[in-house]
Amino acid sequence: MEIGFFFWPYDSALVNRMAGAADKYGFDMIGIADTPGNAMDPWIVATMVALRTKKTRIGLVVTNLVSRTPAVSAAAIASLDRLAPDRTVLGIGAGHSGTTNLGMEKSSFGELKAGVAHIKTLLQGDPDTLSGGVAHIPWITRTPKVFLAASGPRTLRLGGEIADGVFINYGLTAKNIAQSERRVMDGANDAKRDISEVETWQIASLDCNENSEKARKKAGAILAFMAGGYIFKTPHLTLQGVPEEYHAKIMELRHRYSTRPSDADAALVDELGLFEYLASRFAIYGTPDQCLEQLLRAHAAGLKRVMFTVSVASDPGRTVELFGEQVLPRFRAAIA
Repeated sequence: MEIGFFFWPYDSALVNRMAGAADKYGFDMIGIADTPGNAMDPWIVATMVALRTKKTRIGLVVTNLVSRTPAVSAAAIASLDRLAPDRTVLGIGAGHSGTTNLGMEKSSFGELKAGVAHIKTLLQGDPDTLSGGVAHIPWITRTPKVFLAASGPRTLRLGGEIADGVFINYGLTAKNIAQSERRVMDGANDAKRDISEVETWQIASLDCNENSEKARKKAGAILAFMAGGYIFKTPHLTLQGVPEEYHAKIMELRHRYSTRPSDADAALVDELGLFEYLASRFAIYGTPDQCLEQLLRAHAAGLKRVMFTVSVASDPGRTVELFGEQVLPRFRAAIA
């Protein structure tokens, strides 16, 4: 099983700390979020990480096609690959805080499909046209992977159809994993691709802390951000596996949450009575022993790869280090 994490890079000290932990504890991937207004520029941070690490894969988790055009992101990931050969992943999403915080609209489904296809063509070294202009990266020497971030039925199928991998925002229960990966597989089948060509990474939040109450308190903020913003963004909540009893509460959460997670968002999740449901589906949190128990349960449910967001953990750096020190070794020994 592969395990990675991604984060909002608030400052250079945190970036260096996270990069050091990624290699030291053997995380399989370190990801940097593109979220203007919340964190530093992701490409500067990715460069810092590339220069600091030797083994861990480096991903943009994730950028968008609006604030950064497809050809610009293609050239950026190709440049990063010069620093970290064969270790780079370009994650693309429709847009959430990375567009909302700039007053921009997210990509439509059609724009997302066309943009990812355009990037993949450019990363093969071939010229391609999008929106009337011809782009070309003639100096490219390798082909970095392009992943799609997806949670809805159509984007999950699209990931299987056109992407090298999918960052799945859907949940860690057996039913969630099976349903989301089935949709990716359906897309691959539609395109007559072998499903082994498509990496699937489930997204979940992580807060590992010696004080379980601190972890729980902060977990609510990221759960509001995930569920309220970029996972349950369709009115057809049943299609995303949400039980009927939570529909009205999820809709209210969508109206009231913030794209800059805060204590108020954590309180909102509790107020609406959503914490237990959302945490059981989207989070690993608590003490190292509690995190180990929850991760083993997710593995038994079929989890193969996971990217943890630690962006608003009670202490992001300490969360990664504590998880790496006390959870990863015991987990790997338990499943060996």
